[in-house]
Amino acid sequence: MSLIPDAFAQAPAGGGASNPTVAMLIQLGYFVPIILIFYLLLIRPQQQQAKKTRQMLAALKRGDRVVTTGGIMGTVIGIEDQKVTLHVADKTELEFVKSAVVNVLPEGGGK
Repeated sequence: MSLIPDAFAQAPAGGGASNPTVAMLIQLGYFVPIILIFYLLLIRPQQQQAKKTRQMLAALKRGDRVVTTGGIMGTVIGIEDQKVTLHVADKTELEFVKSAVVNVLPEGGGK
């Protein structure tokens, strides 16, 4: 089954050569919706999620309860440029790369 309708696949009635520009534009016309669908379904949502994550990491502050990529829950006690220190238990502090924080829990959450 061809994507090109039969009318476009046939030679012109006058016997002359068909216009290659028109044929190329028709073929490109099939790719534009596909590219648009990829953008709307894949690229744009990923960009929005990355933006939310950057905002969440920029807004981290001492006292926030967070969850890391490894599932460790803790309270932020120190923040540096690329590092965050979490209090996870009595006398237990762990240092993580800031990007390891995946979620900030709501107030009073996680216990």
